[in-house]
Amino acid sequence: MADPIDVERPDEPVVESVRFELSGSDPESAARDLAGALGAEPWFARPTDGPFSYRYTAVGDSEVSIRRSQMRGFLRGEVPLGRDYVATWITAGSAQLDVLGQQVDLRPDAPTLFPTDHDFVFLAADYDQRLVHFDRALVHRVAAERLGVGSRPLSFDHTREPDPDVLRQWHASLGALSRALRVAGPGSAAWEDAKAAAVVAFLDTFPPALDDLPPVLGLPRNARLRAAVEHIHTHASETVTIADLAAVAGLSVRSVQESFRRVFDVSPLTYLRGVRLDRVRAELLELDPQAGVIGDVARRWGFAHLGRFSASYAERFGEYPKQTLRR
Repeated sequence: MADPIDVERPDEPVVESVRFELSGSDPESAARDLAGALGAEPWFARPTDGPFSYRYTAVGDSEVSIRRSQMRGFLRGEVPLGRDYVATWITAGSAQLDVLGQQVDLRPDAPTLFPTDHDFVFLAADYDQRLVHFDRALVHRVAAERLGVGSRPLSFDHTREPDPDVLRQWHASLGALSRALRVAGPGSAAWEDAKAAAVVAFLDTFPPALDDLPPVLGLPRNARLRAAVEHIHTHASETVTIADLAAVAGLSVRSVQESFRRVFDVSPLTYLRGVRLDRVRAELLELDPQAGVIGDVARRWGFAHLGRFSASYAERFGEYPKQTLRR
């Protein structure tokens, strides 16, 4: 499977109005319509107790939209990685996200962030769900201005629970967003101001972790590759296989290899070796030159053959490990 998003956004994105409604009483139509609203393959829906019904509404524009999904019935389906950051909560019923086997329950009036780097499974029954979609490019522009992050990638933790004090700002911003829609409509000055405030509230509610990963991984089209790279950086001292990276990224082994070649011009295992060499160098620069533990450090970062390690180290840094240790 190829990376899901391969289209560059223009420097001046075209903002289009969003307004639609989906409704009915047929489970098959619900499975098709609700999956389509998120760019997914058809889901599975069935009645619970009583007559089946569903309704999905969306209003706003392509940068920020407010949505509501209601169902009298059961729904299950896989949500693919998309162009938007999505904050969601329920006001009735039950709903759950299954992220690589980890369960995240949606709670009444407490916003939860859809995973930003993994597909996941959505399960819900007899529910009333609210969602706010934020265009990734808009969030990154505001983060660059407000947080001074430049083009560095943003990393969000979908399991993070918002601070109660911040939630007041979040709810206030959504109230202002709704009023701007109702009174002035998309494209108005009031709507643009409310959108900007809502993005700030989003960043405060779900503060991003800033990392030193290559900026190119911040592009939406590289989100799956980013998941694989983050796995490498997190587990560099452990055994990491291409199959592991494929599972984390939701790609085939071949697609993982092609993605690393396309973005970094190296294989996944060569990228892993570079990360490990960087970690060794960082440790050696901090150690006592008399310690004589180069072999221990190298083995801790996965280098079993010290001769090949030393040659690779010299090729990457222009000096041998013992020279680094003496700095």
